[in-house]
Amino acid sequence: MNSQAPNMRPVIRQLDETAINRIAAGEVVERPASAIKELVENALDAGARRVDVAYSQGGKALIRVTDDGCGMTADDLPLALSRHATSKIDGSDLLNIHTFGFRGEALPSLGAVGRLSITSRAQGAEAATIAVSGGRLGEVRPAALGRGTVVELRDLFFATPARLKFLRSDRAEAMAIADVIKRLAMAEPGVSFTLRDVTDGGEGRLVFRADAETGDLFEALRGRLSRVIGADFTANALPIDAERDGLRLTGYAALPTWSRGAAVAQFLFVNGRPVLDRMLFGALRAAYMDVLSRDRHPGAVLFLDCDPQLVDVNVHPAKSEVRFRDPGLARGLIVSALRHALAGAGHRASTTVAEATVEALRPEPVAEQAAPRIYQMDRPSGPAISRSFAFQAPQGFAEAPTGRVEPVLTEPEAQHRPLGAARAQVHENYIIAQTETGIVIVDAHAAHERLVYERLKQQARDRIAAQALLIPEIVELAQDEAARLLDLAPDLARLGLTVEPFGGGAVAVREAPAILGRVDATALLRDILDEIADQGTTSTLTARIDAILSRMACHGSVRTGRQLRAEEMNALLREMEATPLSGQCNHGRPTYVELKLTDIERLFGRT
Repeated sequence: MNSQAPNMRPVIRQLDETAINRIAAGEVVERPASAIKELVENALDAGARRVDVAYSQGGKALIRVTDDGCGMTADDLPLALSRHATSKIDGSDLLNIHTFGFRGEALPSLGAVGRLSITSRAQGAEAATIAVSGGRLGEVRPAALGRGTVVELRDLFFATPARLKFLRSDRAEAMAIADVIKRLAMAEPGVSFTLRDVTDGGEGRLVFRADAETGDLFEALRGRLSRVIGADFTANALPIDAERDGLRLTGYAALPTWSRGAAVAQFLFVNGRPVLDRMLFGALRAAYMDVLSRDRHPGAVLFLDCDPQLVDVNVHPAKSEVRFRDPGLARGLIVSALRHALAGAGHRASTTVAEATVEALRPEPVAEQAAPRIYQMDRPSGPAISRSFAFQAPQGFAEAPTGRVEPVLTEPEAQHRPLGAARAQVHENYIIAQTETGIVIVDAHAAHERLVYERLKQQARDRIAAQALLIPEIVELAQDEAARLLDLAPDLARLGLTVEPFGGGAVAVREAPAILGRVDATALLRDILDEIADQGTTSTLTARIDAILSRMACHGSVRTGRQLRAEEMNALLREMEATPLSGQCNHGRPTYVELKLTDIERLFGRT
C-alpha cells in the first residue's frame, strides 16, 4: 500500500552503487555456503588444480578460499570488484556459456555486505591485494604470494545486519558449506579439495579432503564418489552412459536395494554445473518408480552434457536452475537410460544387504523377560497350508504342494550359477542355496512376487484392454488444460484411456483401462494434468496400472507356508537369474541375501 499522500506523485530515483550491490547480494549470497560456492566456482574457472577452503563460525566470521589458478594482475583487481565485469563472456551470446560463472556479480555483492580482500598473482606479474568493506573500495597495494588467488571474506552481512537473523546455527551453516564443497568436488574429480574449520584458530580441523583423481572419466569419477558418498555407493552403483540427439548422460546410479529414506544421495549436474532442477529430479524419481516404494529414495550422481545452446543457465542468479530447449528430451533420456541400466543389472542386489545380514546374525545379549519376537508374516494354519495354491508355483510348476519334505537333489553344475543350487527350504518360505563361494538365502514369496509382476507387466504392455463407459463422463477443464490433455490423447489411448474434445474446455472420457475397475475420471485427469504441469509429461496412468498389477502379483505369488520341491526351488532360482529387477520385490526390498564364506567364517570367529 502506498504510504504517501494520495495526491503526491512517487519520485523515481537512481539507486547508488552500494544499494544496488546489496540488493544483488540478496539474490546471489543467501548464506555462507552461497558465498563459498561463488568463490570456489571462480577458482575452478581460473583453471585451479587445487582449492583450499577455510571457514570460522559456520562462515559468518571468516571464509577463505585459496587456489592455484591463473590469478589476476594489479590492474585486474579493481575491475573484478565492479558489477557485471567478467572475463568469462563478452556479452554477445548469453547462451554460449562454458564456465561456472558469467554474471560478474559475486565479488561486488560480497564486498557490499562483508569485509572482502583479494590477493592475487598472475604469471609474469607481481602479486597485489585490494580490500573492500561494506561497498567502500580500497587501493591496490603490493603483496606477497607465490601464485594463484586468496580471497578472504570476514564478517559476512555486517553491512546488512538484518540478514544475520535469518542465518541458522554455526553447525547448520557448516553442514551446508560441506555439502557445497562435496558437490563441486564431484563435478571436478581432477581437482584437489580441502575444507577446514578454523574456528579455534591455527590450522583448524580438517572437515573434508579429496585428492585429485586420475584415469578415464568413469574411473576418476568412481574414485571421487567413493571419497564423497562412500565406497558402499560405488560398490552398488551402475555406470550410466547414454546419448540421444545431442544430449549425453553419464554417471552412476545405485541399485534399488541401496536406497535412502530421503533424497540425500541424489546429485545432478548440467554441463558440469551442480543444479537443483525439479524436472530432472522428477525424471530420476520416475526411473525408479517401478522398483522403489514411495517412502524410499534412490541414489544417483548424473551428469547431463550438451551444447550450451541447448540449455539456458541464466534462469536464476544462483544458477541452480536450468531450462532446456527440449525438456522432454532431457527427461526421457534420464528415465530410459536408468531403466535400461537397472534392467541390465538382472537379479543383482546390493552388497549392503549382506553386510546388514551379518550384523543381524551377530549374537546380542538377551534381556530378562524379553518380549516374544514378532515375525513379519503370520504363519498360516495347518488346514490353510494343505489347501491348493493354483497360481503359486514358479513358472512351469503349478501343482499343489506335496506337504512333505523331500531330499534336495540338484544338477552338479547348478551351484556354479549366480544364485546356486537349492539345498533346503526353511520356515516354509526361505530357500537356502549353495553357490561356489558361499550361500544364498531367498525370500520365495518376495522373489516370486517380482517374477509374476514382470510377467503381468509384459502382458499388459502388449495390450492394455480398454473398458467402454456406459455413459461417457464429461470433465470440465480450463481451455489450456484441455488442450494439454488432448495433446497427449494418443499416448493415453495406448494405455486404455480414451479422451475426446467436448466443446470449450470440456473433454469426454469414453474408455478407461479395464484393469482399474471403476474410475473417478475427474480425479484421474486432474492428477494427470498436475503431473504434466510439474514434469512436462505424465506417468500417472502407467503408475496406477502398475500398482494394480503389483497387487495382483502379490496375491498370485508363492505363499509363506507352501513347501516347495527341489525342482520348484531351482526353477525359481533360474527364473530369477533370467528376469530383470528380480533382486528386489515390487516395493524395493531385497529378494535374496548372499553370504560369502568369508562372511560366514567371520560369524564363527574363524578369520
